[in-house]
Amino acid sequence: MSLPKLDLTERFRWRKTLVGTKKMEYKTRQWHEQCFCCCVCKSAIGTKSFIPREQEIYCATCYEEKFATRCVKCNKIITSGGVTYKNEPWHRECFTCTNCNTSLAGQRFTSRDEKPYCADCFGELFAKRCTSCCKPITGIGGTRFISFEDRHWHNDCFICAACKTSLVGRGFITDAEDILCTECAKQKLM
Repeated sequence: MSLPKLDLTERFRWRKTLVGTKKMEYKTRQWHEQCFCCCVCKSAIGTKSFIPREQEIYCATCYEEKFATRCVKCNKIITSGGVTYKNEPWHRECFTCTNCNTSLAGQRFTSRDEKPYCADCFGELFAKRCTSCCKPITGIGGTRFISFEDRHWHNDCFICAACKTSLVGRGFITDAEDILCTECAKQKLM
């Protein structure tokens, strides 16, 4: 190991401080025990765990504070698991429906205005309503629906008002609020 360029008095003093004291060594670098400390809080590492990053040494606490992934909602460190939504990290328990706070981790959900909602809340708050049953038409799970002149129906609700036959894929006639199959519409006109 080459010594730094110091005058003789400083060189002697430097050597003297290494003799008889404990030294710490990591990746061919050496420190006095009291000099081997966290670059942030300056506390001596001693025998505690540490994390090297680039040329710096961090105690575990300072490393977590500075570099650990934090939850977008609560800003606390995510130590295990977690969920990513919109490329942002969340604790599983923090990733909840914007409306009802039900956990969404591992569940089907959708979003509106960049906010996550469970299927039930999304349907109640934002979905079109079926003209027949008045329940929300969410489209979640591949739900199919029919739309005609600002009215909407679930596939199963799109039936003739008279004979209750499904009108999916068939011609129909509107009669005020009702929809009729062509046969029932003809009979009504006669």
